Amino acid sequence: MLNVAILGATNSTDRSAWQAQQMLVENHHRVFPVSPTQDTVGGVKAYKSLLEIPQAIDVVTVYIGPARLVDVVEDIRAINPARVIFNPGTEAPDIAAKLQEDGIATEEACTMVLLRTGQFE
Repeated sequence: MLNVAILGATNSTDRSAWQAQQMLVENHHRVFPVSPTQDTVGGVKAYKSLLEIPQAIDVVTVYIGPARLVDVVEDIRAINPARVIFNPGTEAPDIAAKLQEDGIATEEACTMVLLRTGQFE
């Protein structure tokens, strides 16, 4: 079981971030939704920033675009997850390179596909 921060979590059930959160829970991972506008996401306490999460985070799965990601890259570096997954549409090679310099593994992949194919862990 991994601690997974969902950056860009939402209560919109048609969004990939919502669907990924549901799949992560179904696969017995602990989810920590991050949303500056929501108090809960899918019935789970949401955090305004990565820095508010009280647990060590193993994986950050990204559902915000590169323009918004620039504002939180230092937060990602500060929590030092083992891995950051850039889901389709969130790819940011410059940010990935910075994270890799810190020893954080990065991956351009779909979290849901990784879960479905047994490649998430």
